Amino acid sequence: MAGASLTHPTTKAAIYARVFTSNNGQSPAMQTRELEEYCQRRGWKVAGCYVDTGISGSKESRPELDKLMADAHRRHFDAVAVWKFDRFARSVSHLLRALETFKALGIDFVSLSEQVDTSTPTGKMVFTVLGAVAELERSLIWERVRAGIRNAKAKGRTLGRPGGLPWMRPE
Repeated sequence: MAGASLTHPTTKAAIYARVFTSNNGQSPAMQTRELEEYCQRRGWKVAGCYVDTGISGSKESRPELDKLMADAHRRHFDAVAVWKFDRFARSVSHLLRALETFKALGIDFVSLSEQVDTSTPTGKMVFTVLGAVAELERSLIWERVRAGIRNAKAKGRTLGRPGGLPWMRPE
């Protein structure tokens, strides 16, 4: 890390906040203020603040989140801090994909409200449990798909595209 002391390296943190609407008292300023205070208490330097406003959390692609992920790949920071999991990702699978990316890049992840910090042993354990839950979710979805296919076949339904592509049909 450029400019960091070898004995006391300065952790650079990215802050991510999101609100769907500014109505109903939602404000990204509340999230960013608390996250900046948290970083200050930890002795972390805020390397960037990424805020999406007016964008649903169900969308995996959001302008500021996309910038954050691109900057993560460029190693612009050592940690990502969010106010709450659902501000960052709405689905467990999206959250876990992002956490796996951060882990591979050596970036810690902190969720302030849930008190999850992947730089600690407890945070790593929570991450492992979340990974197991996501794996279970994928397995259950695959079982439902296979059951649906079996059910369709039992009812005599033909699966796949009807007749293939026009130039592939026998004459």
